[in-house]
Amino acid sequence: MLRSSTIQLLRFHFSFFLMPVYWFALSQVVQIQAAHAILAFIILHFLIYPASNGYNSYMDRDTESIGGIKSPQQPTRQLYYVTIILDITGLLLSLLISRYFSMGILAFILASRAYSYRGIRLKKYPVLGYLTVLIFQGALVFFIIKHGCSITKTLQVPPVAMLAASLLVGGFYPLTQIYQHEADKADGVRTLSLLLGYKGTFVFTAIVYLLALLALAVYFASNLELDRFFLIQILMSPVLVYFFWWFYQVHKNTSAANYKNTMRMNILASACTNAAFITLFIIEKY
Repeated sequence: MLRSSTIQLLRFHFSFFLMPVYWFALSQVVQIQAAHAILAFIILHFLIYPASNGYNSYMDRDTESIGGIKSPQQPTRQLYYVTIILDITGLLLSLLISRYFSMGILAFILASRAYSYRGIRLKKYPVLGYLTVLIFQGALVFFIIKHGCSITKTLQVPPVAMLAASLLVGGFYPLTQIYQHEADKADGVRTLSLLLGYKGTFVFTAIVYLLALLALAVYFASNLELDRFFLIQILMSPVLVYFFWWFYQVHKNTSAANYKNTMRMNILASACTNAAFITLFIIEKY
């Protein structure tokens, strides 16, 4: 029987924060293989992402708030075994889609382990850890979804769309670390947010987000679909309003860079981005 700590630390709800790239990629698939699209969704959001979360928690053994959990329980050995089972299950199921999809899943698993494993610990390096998240949660996921969910199993995936996916992930990722500076210092982890400082994190986020918008504009313009780009911006506008309000609060008092405000940012950004790409998906397919 699964312990409550195991279920908590797998953080299934955290998959919602990682879901926008899936919908973005799926909306760009010309002919969707429905069964594979559903299977890919299950593999990523119910197996691979939770396994990554759980393994990270097993390695970190956090005593303070982490993404999506205000009061984390301590992991047991059971959590470690469950993450292995989830990864193996996800990898085996991915073979039903294609070998390239399964290779992408394997690459994601290995990167996730290298990010958290104490013997490698990519997360303790601010730039390398950041790039790992960008590439594997952004570009790689976009590629395997665009490929694996298509009837033709295309390998022709637009690089600028993959770049946009990575920049969208990278735009807000440092903000998820902003309340953990002291805990990260104690654990010997030097995140990009810690390197940049509170105000620097907001400035960096704004720059990367602008680059993401530019990449999206170039991508949709190249397809003569700038109306899609403007629709996305309208649906994501609440995120910018909250971002600048929060930045102002942190500028006045850095204590505003706390867990509560961070989770509000995460939830709002994920809800708006998911809504934008799901709307795009519906427009494109229906």
